[in-house]
Amino acid sequence: MTTQPTQPTAAAPQDPHASPASSAALISRADAYSAHNYHPLPVVVASAEGAWMTDVEGRRYLDMLAGYSALNFGHRNQRLIDAAKAQLDRVTLTSRAFHHDRFGDFCEQLAELCGMESVLPMNTGAEAVETAVKTARKWGYRVKGVPDGQARIVVAADNFHGRTTTIISFSTDEEARADFGPYTPGFDVVPYGDLAALEAAIDERTVAVLLEPIQGEAGVLVPPPGYLAGVRRITRERGVLFVADEIQSGLGRTGRTFACEHEGVVPDMYVVGKALGGGVVPVSAIVSSAEVLGVYRPGEHGSTFGGNPLACAVALEVIAMLRTGEFQQRAAELGDHLHAELGALVGGGTVDAVRGRGLWAGVDIAPGHDTGREVSEALMERGVLVKDTHGSTIRLAPPLVISKEDLDWGLTQLREVLGA
Repeated sequence: MTTQPTQPTAAAPQDPHASPASSAALISRADAYSAHNYHPLPVVVASAEGAWMTDVEGRRYLDMLAGYSALNFGHRNQRLIDAAKAQLDRVTLTSRAFHHDRFGDFCEQLAELCGMESVLPMNTGAEAVETAVKTARKWGYRVKGVPDGQARIVVAADNFHGRTTTIISFSTDEEARADFGPYTPGFDVVPYGDLAALEAAIDERTVAVLLEPIQGEAGVLVPPPGYLAGVRRITRERGVLFVADEIQSGLGRTGRTFACEHEGVVPDMYVVGKALGGGVVPVSAIVSSAEVLGVYRPGEHGSTFGGNPLACAVALEVIAMLRTGEFQQRAAELGDHLHAELGALVGGGTVDAVRGRGLWAGVDIAPGHDTGREVSEALMERGVLVKDTHGSTIRLAPPLVISKEDLDWGLTQLREVLGA
């Protein structure tokens, strides 16, 4: 039996730190002066803590999205805020023109967490994926011996790796691609989960296979059992790199540090981001072997803010928190509960399917019922924030610090919205 959440929702008192402007006025201002490249829910957040956010009128909302996994440790996690504040009083940026005293520790500890040898830090997830693409190509030319300009990378249909020109060039989402050509060549797209198609796409020019171990934007699609292990076997046999984009799936979300671990797989390269910055600053990186990252020479790639002192300080605290295993265990245990509760909705006429792993789920609303957007808006009215994707699917990814009571309360709201 679920209980009322530990914090109130619509009837909450006014937040003394809330902006004096109304939600409607602030949304109108944003619409007037910003590009309309997003369609956010009509809620204006003014403050947040843990798994809860408060809008400018003082209404409170349970965050069941967690910034697409950027907020795995919750809003304003005190350990991360303290680490950031301490670093703000020392130095925030040197650029990579100089060394700073947090950089070596960050690289060493992230490499150890990943079971790898070397780190190349960036800022955003898309930057890290771009870096992975460049690295795989350079490795292909310098190590594998692929003729210059002919390197190819195998990717999966329905992927989401970011929105740069190169990344959308191998997207199958026309909404992401339309009107942005000409597109970057060098990619072969195969169906996700199809090992035979993947192996058939590899030839002597292939330098890497780039995959999400779980496809997030596609609706939290989990591949068939044995798929990741098969990708690891094929890439090893064919002499190509296996690059795992764990930007959303990694760092505790699925109940393991990395989603690849569910099949006992270690790729040649991890791409990490989002939660690595703790929801405080953007931090991303590719992590691989010394041989693979050893292809770089000074001046060949970089980022002014990549691996800056503030980012390293926060990320070091994230790494320390993950080392305890408590967040992975919490995601696994609460995830089992989440999927048991969601699974009970399937077959009742309102939910067609539920997918996911750990504290991460995609819920397909049955045809003839509300769209994913309409369900998201109805949940917002009840004090729960989720996000839709691909029309009829909603995604649930609450912070790993959420209490079972709050999780159950959020699921009760979902059941009532669906009329289940």
